[in-house]
Amino acid sequence: MLDARGTTPGARFVDPHVLARISNLELLARVVVEGFINGLHRSPNLGSSMDFAEHRAYMPGDDIRRIDWKLYARSDKYFIKEFEADTNANFSVLIDTSRSMAFSSRKDGLTKLDYAKYVAACLVYFSSKQRDRVGFASFAEEVVSYVPPSAKHLSVILHELDRMKVGPRGKLGPPMQLLAESFRRRSIIAVISDLYEEPDAVIEAVNHLRGKGNDIMLMHVLDSAEIEFPYDEPSNFRDLESDERIPVVPGKFREKYRALVANHITQLRSLSRQQGIDYAVFDTAKPLDDALFAFLASRERLSRIR
Repeated sequence: MLDARGTTPGARFVDPHVLARISNLELLARVVVEGFINGLHRSPNLGSSMDFAEHRAYMPGDDIRRIDWKLYARSDKYFIKEFEADTNANFSVLIDTSRSMAFSSRKDGLTKLDYAKYVAACLVYFSSKQRDRVGFASFAEEVVSYVPPSAKHLSVILHELDRMKVGPRGKLGPPMQLLAESFRRRSIIAVISDLYEEPDAVIEAVNHLRGKGNDIMLMHVLDSAEIEFPYDEPSNFRDLESDERIPVVPGKFREKYRALVANHITQLRSLSRQQGIDYAVFDTAKPLDDALFAFLASRERLSRIR
């Protein structure tokens, strides 16, 4: 499917300037390919191992030589045999579309949701190029859209990113619990959200996804104004999640606010580390490629000591 410009819908989220810079650096091959993408892979040689892992339902495009014909004779259904040496992994990205993700203090109007779309598109793009199965979901208080992991779903996911809009007030727990049921094999899962819940509640929600040894990445997207609180004039501030308006005198409140945000981030980082979850803050004022490099390099360092 093509849009009016003759390109794949959603392709605008794979920033060509970002990809051009990343693709020319050694860090891409070393960190992204070896560390990020191959983190779940048991062997660099596709199909060389004879150690059976599991069956999965046949999908159009699968090699028919890998169909278990004995199982077909018993069940009259097609299943593929998978082995430990299969190097293609499942990678899924889950994006929060709750009201607060619409916030932006930038002159260009780039929202937290826009930034999340760029992050998701870059990660899915790289995963797909490594022939991994890529999936996607968006959520607010419930699951909004879902694309199951497949080697052929890059264009589908980019289309979903293109049409994704901010939804109602969000809550992590219910959609994470529901989505967890869809991950039936070991996966890399990236959760992208502004995490406007108590740290304990965030980790409890994300832990629903950790079944079968899934590798979880928690990407905390914030606008720089949410971190620094640069406002000077007294005003009524509106909570984008609840619509509640609160009168605030910034000069008196700024340091307390910054301390609260810093503590929230510190708790999330500490709790994530305890649970073996990779956590990072993404400031929408920072260049996307720099943010991705910092995060992926951190994953590589942590993988050496785990």
